[in-house]
Amino acid sequence: MANADIGWGIIGCGVIGPTHRDAVKSAPGAKLVACCDVVKERADKFAEDSGEGVTAYGSIEELLSRDDIQAVSICTPSGLHAEHAIMAMDAGKNVLCEKPMDITLQKIDAMIEAGQRNEVKLSGVFQRRTYASSQKVREAVRSGKLGKLVLGDCYQKYFRSHDYYASGDWRATWELDGGGALMNQGVHGIDLLLYIMGDVKRISAYARRLVRNIEVEDTAVAILEFVNGAVGVIEGTTSVTPGYGCDIHVSGDNGTIKLIGDKIAVWDIKGEEGAEVEGEGDKGTAADPTAGLTATGHTQHVCDMVDCINTGRDPEIPGMEARRAVQVIKAIYRSSREGGATIELPLSYEDDGPGIEPSYGGLDW
Repeated sequence: MANADIGWGIIGCGVIGPTHRDAVKSAPGAKLVACCDVVKERADKFAEDSGEGVTAYGSIEELLSRDDIQAVSICTPSGLHAEHAIMAMDAGKNVLCEKPMDITLQKIDAMIEAGQRNEVKLSGVFQRRTYASSQKVREAVRSGKLGKLVLGDCYQKYFRSHDYYASGDWRATWELDGGGALMNQGVHGIDLLLYIMGDVKRISAYARRLVRNIEVEDTAVAILEFVNGAVGVIEGTTSVTPGYGCDIHVSGDNGTIKLIGDKIAVWDIKGEEGAEVEGEGDKGTAADPTAGLTATGHTQHVCDMVDCINTGRDPEIPGMEARRAVQVIKAIYRSSREGGATIELPLSYEDDGPGIEPSYGGLDW
């Protein structure tokens, strides 16, 4: 007998909420039944736009009290992810959590523990992993096609306006956003770099507030040494004009691959030059946080969660996997606080601080 549809709720009806709604509605085996937001009017509008059968609530507790909800998407401000996810898991719900998993390692570990304690699934959202191009690059690296790995670089040059940062009082704060160009925008590319290259052993970095008058960094650079011996660079900013998106460059002694956006732009491997070249991908959300935002990758995440619930297997991106990018970002922040000092990974909870002091720099408008 076929499994019944997984009842789904969406917690948080802001910018990313509609993407999760579209993903749930297009995923076989999932059924959107409820949403909630602290601004009830926003939840009401969200439910109205979602179609018949979706109920709006003004509190998480009301949504979580429903027995016909087996899974929820956490789409609230980053610094509230752990609080809301733990509430959901304590209520017996499986959780798909937007990036970053949360903004401190300690809170992420509390989420992971809550999932284990309640015997429910916890999965993170990193839709760049789902692209066919990303899978091809990862396989080329893991199979040894590039030979000895030498360099793994991530360049994320985005533009975010003053109006963007003013659109929510949680944005660009250490308390609820957890950081700026890296923790909010750059976490996607950093996760993808780790997915392709493997874990980082040590980091030296600088995070700065060079253009925007905000608490957090708008620009950061880091030098990495990977566990496999390769080295690399992370660049992240939200203050260049125009935005250029996310590029991943991977080089070994047998070839180089470049991912530009969601496409393979360079495939220079000895004996198969150009074999997988697709051209340059579009800029996506490089200059506009909603431009080109589709639910395709999120749909795969929802389908993965549905299958996990039905079969009992672990998610493709479990909590510990989603934690990796946050650890790298926290190491960058600690290095910056210490003047570019070399930081060894893994980190302790004492490294969960901000990347720059609130008094640092910033230009007047």
